Amino acid sequence: MRTETEKMLAGELYDPQDPELVHRREQARNLCQDLNATREAEQTARREILQKLFARGGDSVWMQPPFYCDYGSNIYLGERVYFNFNCIVLDVCPVHIGSFTFFGPAVQIYTATHPMDAKLRRHQEFGKPVSIGSDVWVGGGAILCPGVTIGDRTVIGAGSVVTREMPAGVFAAGNPCRVIRALE
Repeated sequence: MRTETEKMLAGELYDPQDPELVHRREQARNLCQDLNATREAEQTARREILQKLFARGGDSVWMQPPFYCDYGSNIYLGERVYFNFNCIVLDVCPVHIGSFTFFGPAVQIYTATHPMDAKLRRHQEFGKPVSIGSDVWVGGGAILCPGVTIGDRTVIGAGSVVTREMPAGVFAAGNPCRVIRALE
C-alpha cells in the first residue's frame, strides 16, 4: 500500500492530515520561521537554513525573507534563483525552477489543489507539479497555478494569473495570463 507522501508526490488524492505529512510541514514551517527571523547581516545563517529547506539549490539561491512553503523538500532550484520579499510556494508536488530565474515580491506558486466534490474535499487534496525554465522573470504579485509550465527566457507581467503553459521567449501577462508578444 502506498504512503500518503507517495500519493501526494504522484499527484493523486491523499490525506493532508497524515501524521508524517503534518510533521514534514511543521519542519518546513519552522525552517521558514527561522529564515524569516534572520537579519540582513546573518547571511551565513540564512544559507544554512536554505540548504536544509530546499531539495536542491539552497547553496546559491538569493532570498529576501519573508518566504513561506509547505515542505521545501519538493522545491528544486537551478543556480542563482532569486526570490524577492513575501513569496509563497505550496509544494505538495515537485516545483522545478531553472537557473537565473527571478521572482518579484509576493509571487505565489501553487501545486496544491482540491477536489470539486465538497465531501471529498473535507479529507483529501491533490496536486500538480510546476516547472519554470531558466532566465525567467515573474513580476510581483503573479500567481502560478497547479500544473503550469513556463518556458526559458519568458517574462510574466506583474499581477498575472498563469493558468496554462507559457512558451519560451515571450512576454505574457493578464488574468488569465496570455502571450502578449515574442521577446527578441
